[in-house]
Amino acid sequence: MNIVIVESPSKAKTINKYLGPDYEVLASFGHVRDLPAKNGSVDPDANFQMIWEVDPKAASRLNDIAKALKGADKLILATDPDREGEAISWHVLEVLKEKRAIKDHKIERVVFNAITKQAVTEAMKNPRQIDGALVDAYMARRALDYLVGFTLSPVLWRKLPGARSAGRVQSVALRLVCDRELEIEKFIPREYWSLVTTLATPRGESFEARLIGADGKKIQRLDIGTGEEAEDFRKAIEAAKFEVTTVEAKPARRNPQAPFTTSTLQQEASRKLGFAPAHTMRIAQRLYEGIDIGGETTGLITYMRTDGVQIDGSAITQAREVIGEDYGKQYVPGVARQYSTKAKNAQEAHEAIRPTDLSRRPASLRGRLDTDQAKLYELIWVRTIASQMESAEMERTTVDISAKAGARVLELRATGQVVKFDGFLAVYQEGKDDDTDDEDSRRLPAMSEGETLKKENLAVTQHFTEPPPRFSEASLVKRMEELSIGRPSTYASILQVLKDRGYVRLEKKRLYGEDKGRVVVAFLENFFARYVEYDFTAALEENLDRISNNEISWQQVLRDFWTDFIGAVNEIKDLRVTQVLDALDDMLGPHIYAPREDGGDPRQCPTCGTGKLNLKAGKFGAFVGCSNYPECRYTRPLAADSGASADRILGKDPLTDRDVAVKAGRFGPYIQLGDVKDYAEGEKPKRAGIPKDTSPSDVELDLALKLLSLPREVGKHPETGEPITAGLGRFGPFVRHEKTYASLEAGDEVFDIGLNRAVTLIAEKILKGPSGRKFGADPGKPLGEHPTLGGVAVKGGRYGAYVTAGGVNATIPSDKTQETITLEEAIALIDERAAKGGGKPKRGAKKAVAKKTPAKKAAAKSADIDAKPVKKAAAKKKVAKKAVKKIAAKPKAEGAAASAARAPVTAKTSPAKKTAKPAAKKSAGKNG
Repeated sequence: MNIVIVESPSKAKTINKYLGPDYEVLASFGHVRDLPAKNGSVDPDANFQMIWEVDPKAASRLNDIAKALKGADKLILATDPDREGEAISWHVLEVLKEKRAIKDHKIERVVFNAITKQAVTEAMKNPRQIDGALVDAYMARRALDYLVGFTLSPVLWRKLPGARSAGRVQSVALRLVCDRELEIEKFIPREYWSLVTTLATPRGESFEARLIGADGKKIQRLDIGTGEEAEDFRKAIEAAKFEVTTVEAKPARRNPQAPFTTSTLQQEASRKLGFAPAHTMRIAQRLYEGIDIGGETTGLITYMRTDGVQIDGSAITQAREVIGEDYGKQYVPGVARQYSTKAKNAQEAHEAIRPTDLSRRPASLRGRLDTDQAKLYELIWVRTIASQMESAEMERTTVDISAKAGARVLELRATGQVVKFDGFLAVYQEGKDDDTDDEDSRRLPAMSEGETLKKENLAVTQHFTEPPPRFSEASLVKRMEELSIGRPSTYASILQVLKDRGYVRLEKKRLYGEDKGRVVVAFLENFFARYVEYDFTAALEENLDRISNNEISWQQVLRDFWTDFIGAVNEIKDLRVTQVLDALDDMLGPHIYAPREDGGDPRQCPTCGTGKLNLKAGKFGAFVGCSNYPECRYTRPLAADSGASADRILGKDPLTDRDVAVKAGRFGPYIQLGDVKDYAEGEKPKRAGIPKDTSPSDVELDLALKLLSLPREVGKHPETGEPITAGLGRFGPFVRHEKTYASLEAGDEVFDIGLNRAVTLIAEKILKGPSGRKFGADPGKPLGEHPTLGGVAVKGGRYGAYVTAGGVNATIPSDKTQETITLEEAIALIDERAAKGGGKPKRGAKKAVAKKTPAKKAAAKSADIDAKPVKKAAAKKKVAKKAVKKIAAKPKAEGAAASAARAPVTAKTSPAKKTAKPAAKKSAGKNG
């Protein structure tokens, strides 16, 4: 017997079918051990010795592997073909050696780039040993990440309250986002004007031409800087006569892009499909592991963590065949295309991401894949096919036109492009991160030199230069790859960590640096500048790749890094928090404190007028506050000039005639009614939070007044007579009755939810209890009556389905299901279980009666006290049921939708009611 180890159970199941009875394929479920999350797991003083700890969840799986080896001859390690896969194989082997499960077994390492029968069987014929250099590179990378995280993060916690963590690559990626924020804040718009003339040929065909020169001088994009200059040119063009001076047509070829790497797949899936990188990788993993096709599970794409762009020769041949069949022979190039990677540190899995079988068209899989899987598979398929298609042939035309106005001669130019042969563009065109108007893509009418033209229109437009755009997830991944920061396989997790830590936020597909993240970057640039430099990080990545090529010792790389790094950490340990904040305040000052229009001190407190604004740190991160605290409580976020933090008057409240404004606060933007001076002494202005999914810049007066009206009274509870209110809280909109809060569901509106719907939500919450599960045991599906034990029901339990009657539970065999088991079969199982002594004691069994001692009486009293909360919950449950019954008893004339939403919600909600409920929620909420 041969034991094969892979990562996932789905992969194991598929490969087991390929290999036959002489092989047993077991899954490790990913990594089986890691460095413990505590100090001392990597010891720099002991040549970076590492302490590995087996994951408790993996322990039983490793035991199963060890048991399976007892009757086996060979252990085959078949984990993924990259550095992480090599590390998993090494960890599994090391643990098995520690368990002494390895005797005289032959150890082999095999790798395959696709989960297909051909790829797997071919890999089994070409085994090798574990690659020690790849394992060393993994250990160096893991040790570096551990040492940076466990050394730097505690410094952050102590010196910057509210900061979460810092990582070796994570911090550099964060710097990219925050540096872009600084560029945007520093950016000074520049005015410029454009003049675009619409001209017509003698045949009446129109096109546009742009002013590019005047009086013998070239005019660049930004050269016309004022309206006066533009007006001068407008007058000349209006009076001019137009003539074609030159027509130049040049042929051009456009070649297809290479097949996908991990990075380019993430970028295109983000641009074209709107997928986050992490989501893209989850779907790609599923496509790699495969689906059932014709009774056999087959991987649909090759391994998805790679920076190689070349593909297998057999795949190229098949691609050319498919192109000929689907698009015609003219789309097949004379010579097959070969691609090579430009990245100097490209490694890991060697082949690009492609379908395992290109004859498997996307249309043939639509019924077998979910929507996102189908979209991603189609994207990979068309990119691969396009990469082997003929180039597109273009003709680029440039027409120069003279505009003579008296003694002045102005020059205009029109450009256009004609596709002569679409080639690969018939299938695929790569997306762009920023939508820009491409004048070259316009088609021009036929013209000849000396031809006169007629002016139809003249557009004189004012423009302002714009700052560089914020990064999208796609463009950030692209920039990280260009700078050689991190590895493509880690980009998705890096972006997810930055979002989870609250260092960046994703809004309208753009990444915004949050205050918390910007302060962390400023801290690192101020005190650990070297370690967030792009060149330093790229150089370190290069050294890690040199380790994998067996060119350098992994301990030497760690020693070189650690000596300087721990020195920088020790230098800052003695600094007080105030010293750190003062340094950051100076560094961020020009961007935190924008110049005032009146020329006054930008650090002057706008509330008290005497205090000085400075940087402070709180539980939720950094903010700007007044030096006169606590007498003056003025606070705001860091970015004073952002739309989220600038005070903005929306209008007047019609009831009080007070200003309604969006203001900036320490914990984010909010709405305020009036000012302090509008209220009596000791009275605070009314405030309301802004919902998380609403941008402060989108808030108008109507919405602000609605938010200020919260919390509002919905009505009185039909049972208790106490008010039910609706409001917005930390976790979103809710309704409240006494001490019970219930979140609103999809379709419910906090501003107009009705009483009946609110009572239903409150009742559901009470019935579910604090754990979110309904009170009482699951009654299960009734099957009938047992001859002696009463009602028989089938239930779904923690360990699988079972049947029960009279307290006797019996597990349903694997060949039966909850839906198919009959009453007769259930009775037989219950009787068999009862005969073996299973179940509860019979109700008639006598219990020994012991005289209560004083100690027992005290215990009984204590138990009665402990039972009070349970009794109270039961009472609330009773009230909730009564309230729901009252609602259900109301006349049917209120409408079918409202009745459906008001239907009693109990622990025995039928499938029909569950189906009807979501459709009626919105209507019920509004009709109330």
